[in-house]
This record gives sequence, structure tokens and C-alpha cells, in this order.
Amino acid sequence: MNVTSIRSHLLRVSVLVLALSGIVNSEEQPGLRAPLQPVNDRKAAPELGLEDSSGKVATLANYRDEVLLVDFWATWCTGCKHEIPWFAGFQSAYGAKGLAVVGIAMDDEGWKVVKPFLAETKVPYRILLGNDATSKRFGIESLPDTFLIDRHGRVAAAYKAALVDRADIEANINALLSEH
Repeated sequence: MNVTSIRSHLLRVSVLVLALSGIVNSEEQPGLRAPLQPVNDRKAAPELGLEDSSGKVATLANYRDEVLLVDFWATWCTGCKHEIPWFAGFQSAYGAKGLAVVGIAMDDEGWKVVKPFLAETKVPYRILLGNDATSKRFGIESLPDTFLIDRHGRVAAAYKAALVDRADIEANINALLSEH
């Protein structure tokens, strides 16, 4: 092995090590924590009024008496894709206890890109196609954005423009499920 070959090999190994350490560090970094708002301070959640892939319109009334996790996401959003398995797990673990998870896809290309993504990833909860009006009502400026809505249709916690802290959102889900 000549010197050039050794340097080239060391460079590739160094790049690989740096890349892997970035992945490990991003996994270890805690996400956004959001306080659960006191019941009397909660404001009514904005209306959904969006269609799913079958053309059925989802409204907040569809989720009356359930705790609702609303996730604004896009197929190009790395943090969003990281959260989807967590939210799928929450739907599975807490659905029978009164949790519903709804994803709102904010892709400009609409169902053209969302449907293939859903077919590949097998998202087990309802997905709606977002629009500018809904984005404005919820104050979406960046993704991912996630909201927890209590059984009475009020925003109990908002995780804005960041990956959620998985343990924090799960604790908030459990707290909301225990409210009556």
C-alpha cells in the first residue's frame, strides 16, 4: 500500500466515523418538551376540516371524547419521519384507552407524493392532506409541529418546529388520558 492509498483509506474511515457519530448524537439529543397547559388555560383547537385519502373530511367533532395527537409533517422532513414510528406506537398502545393520532401532510405535491410514502412506511393512523388555511389556523411556520388536544377539543400542549421529546409527549398523553 502506498502513502496516497493509505491517506485515501484514512480519509474514508474518518468521514465514516464522523458521519456515524453525527447519527448517534442526533439520536441521543433530547427533543422538545412542552408543558401540559392547566385545564382552565386551554383554548379551543382550530378546526381540521381536511380530507383523508378516501375523500372523507375529518373534523374535531369526529374525535370528541378522545385525546387527539395532531402531527403536521411532510415526506421530506427528517424529524417528521423520525417521529412517525413513535406516534404509531402511541396509537397502538393507547388507542383503546382513548387516544387518536392524526397526521397532516404538508407536502406541496399533495397525495402524489404522500400516497407512495404511506404505502412504503405503512403509517397505521389517519392521514389528512393539509393546506394553507389549516396551516395558518394552527400557526404552522416550520415542521414538525405536534399538538395534543384534550377530550374537550382544547389544545393541551404544543410542540412547535422541533422533534418532540418522546418521553415528554408520552407522559402528557398519559396525563390527558387520565383526565375526565
